[in-house]
Parts: sequence; structure tokens; C-alpha cells
Amino acid sequence: MATTTTQTHPLFTFPLSAITDFTGLASYCENIADALPETHDTTLKMALFGRLNTCLTVLQPTLLDPVPEHLVESLTVDTLPVTSPQLAPDCTALCRYAMALVQTLMQQGLPPETEQQLTGLLSELINYFAAEMKAPRWLRTEQGVVNIETAVSWQGCVLP
Repeated sequence: MATTTTQTHPLFTFPLSAITDFTGLASYCENIADALPETHDTTLKMALFGRLNTCLTVLQPTLLDPVPEHLVESLTVDTLPVTSPQLAPDCTALCRYAMALVQTLMQQGLPPETEQQLTGLLSELINYFAAEMKAPRWLRTEQGVVNIETAVSWQGCVLP
């Protein structure tokens, strides 16, 4: 008689609790987010969505808490980082994200709180998208018209 073994996905072995450091929870969320685009099995994808939701639910109440003393050293640097985290999708990705949210909201049937959150996200995304689309791209200088990104990076400034 054959024995069927059940393998546990490694992302389901991470212990989730309110005492887990927020940096660990953030890394865990990141690992799930990285795995989702590569997951084609619907059941596994739904389980990962559920696990991500659980992790975010555990993380949310602690977001404004002071950084625990034991994490201060790991979050301290001697020099400013060259870059900082930012969401910087290009205009085509922003448009696709906005379209996906609009299509989701048009389907209705979402719980009111979820609809409100997605509508807020859509509004923020569209405002950012519109600002990006209407943002100046060139700068008049004494040397002539130059691309703003080139001018800003040439001056040694960090782009927003």
C-alpha cells in the first residue's frame, strides 16, 4: 500500500505571533510577496494570500510602537544609505495596477471596509500616476534644454 506524503511549503513553517519582531514579520511578508508571482497552483496561492493576510494582521497593531531596544543596533548605520526604499513602478505598471483595482471594484461584492480601502488605494495610485504623467521632464539651463533626471543626477542630488 502506497503512502502519500504531504509536503509543507517552507513559507508555512514561519511562526507567527505578536512577539515576533517586526523586522522578521516584514521579511516574511516580503518572502510571501516574492513567491506569489511564481505560484501557479490556485490552492497554494490562496493559502499564501491567507498567510500574508495573517502576517499583516499580526504586524498592523505594532506599526506605531517604539522600536524594541534589542533591534536598535541592527537598524543603526554609520553612514547614510545611498538609496532608501521607495515604490517606483514605471507608468505602464502604474496604469496596469490602477486598471486591476478598477476592475476589482467594478465587480462589487466586496465587504464595505475592503471596498473603502481599495478605493482609497486606487485614489492614491491615480493621483500619483497623474502627477508622474504631468511632471516636467526637461529643464532649461544656460547650456540649453536638458533632461531633468540627467540634470538632477549631474548635480549630485538624489531623485525623489
